[in-house]
Amino acid sequence: TGSKLREVFDKINNLLSGKPVQTEGQTVSVTQHPQGLEFVCYKLAEKFVRHGEGEVSFHHDSAFPIAVVLSGIWELHPQVGDIFLAHLHKKCPYSVPFYPARKEGTSMEEYQRMLGYEVRDSKVEEQDHFLKRMSGMIRLYAAIIQLRWPYGNKQGAHPHGLSYGWRWLAQMLNLEPLADVTAMLLLDFLEVCGNALMKQYGIQFWKTMFFIQKSYIPRIEAVTSSGQMGCLSRLKNFVQKCLQAEEIPLPKGVLTPSFWRT
Repeated sequence: TGSKLREVFDKINNLLSGKPVQTEGQTVSVTQHPQGLEFVCYKLAEKFVRHGEGEVSFHHDSAFPIAVVLSGIWELHPQVGDIFLAHLHKKCPYSVPFYPARKEGTSMEEYQRMLGYEVRDSKVEEQDHFLKRMSGMIRLYAAIIQLRWPYGNKQGAHPHGLSYGWRWLAQMLNLEPLADVTAMLLLDFLEVCGNALMKQYGIQFWKTMFFIQKSYIPRIEAVTSSGQMGCLSRLKNFVQKCLQAEEIPLPKGVLTPSFWRT
């Protein structure tokens, strides 16, 4: 509910502002330790990224309530946003977007970690699990760039707004596509913030969609094996439907004004 989300936001904001906060039967404050604030900013940013790779990857709709809280906190406490981006880029280099190249002398295990895979006891996580986590983090990022905390001061610009999403999309389309990963990330990103980008960038956005259909999807196809076509087919259908309708649907789970009255 909207009221529950406000409670969560206020608690985090009070903690970061140095006020005493009640949690698990005790009172805590960042002023209790000289590095208290730095520690809390670091752990909080890390937790938001974990929400992306965990909760959002399983429940796509949850990207919006999590993102709107982070967006508001980022506005009031910019250091949390900076550390969030650092955690996000390390866990999901595709959020930069960046495809790390394997350098000479880098072990395969180390290289897989650089690509975002979890490696435990020399065992690499399964591709499906890896893709799910990356998807969750990109969806959270795509939700953050379009959302503002509704009770904040709207005088200033969004601390990390839609222009970053536009840049992400342009840079993504300048990279050579990877099988599996590229189609999934583009689809996730467009499903979550395509509608907002369409409203903001109009004809430029539609030119980009046309480029994806005519030039970029064939390039993804060229590197995709027959067993990896699922995500690519969904991306193709999504882009085709949007171009035919000249409309990008609103994402599922988007927070409506009535949500804040709950």
